[in-house]
Amino acid sequence: MPTKKKPQVTAATAEPPAAPDRRSELLGTAAEVFAEQGYNATTVRKIADHAGMLAGSLYYHFDSKESMLEEILRTFLDELWDGYDTVLGAGLEPRETLEALVTESFREIDRHRAAVAIYQKESKQLVAQERFGFLAESQRRFEKAWLSTLERGVAERAFRADLDVRLTYRFVRDTVWVAASWYRPGGQHSPDEIARQYLSMVLDGIAVRE
Repeated sequence: MPTKKKPQVTAATAEPPAAPDRRSELLGTAAEVFAEQGYNATTVRKIADHAGMLAGSLYYHFDSKESMLEEILRTFLDELWDGYDTVLGAGLEPRETLEALVTESFREIDRHRAAVAIYQKESKQLVAQERFGFLAESQRRFEKAWLSTLERGVAERAFRADLDVRLTYRFVRDTVWVAASWYRPGGQHSPDEIARQYLSMVLDGIAVRE
């Protein structure tokens, strides 16, 4: 009696296309590795090891580590700008706009901490590559949004007339986003609480008022 042949395992059957949840999971793993070890030092094999799979299997889902990094950063920035554009289009007063932008920034750190850390560490190097040209455009939009808010606040006397808006922008930008280096989701303080405390220090100071 002839025996049945076992089905051959081919590239098409060895690893099914990634489901959305699995794809997000792999990107999350890659983001953590990129953030911890640096983009140049990270290989596909290292990402696969952290994901508990063979390096070859990872190529069924992504064609390169570059494509993984691009998707990680685009996802973070698209979501960031969805929030920022909502704030900027809401017709808020300058101080309220500043508060809302800071709060949205901390919420993005909560949602995409590793992506923010990568952006902070790697963007200067990455913008030189055509594939990551979108980073430079995002940086220009980011600077314009913050500077225009500060300038409007000075013009409308919501902020001090002697305020150096560019220096203030740089201070706020760097002190907000550096939180990605120490913030951990699910910690003692929510992103909104951290934003509230931060804004209290920036806008009202830390000294006791007489």
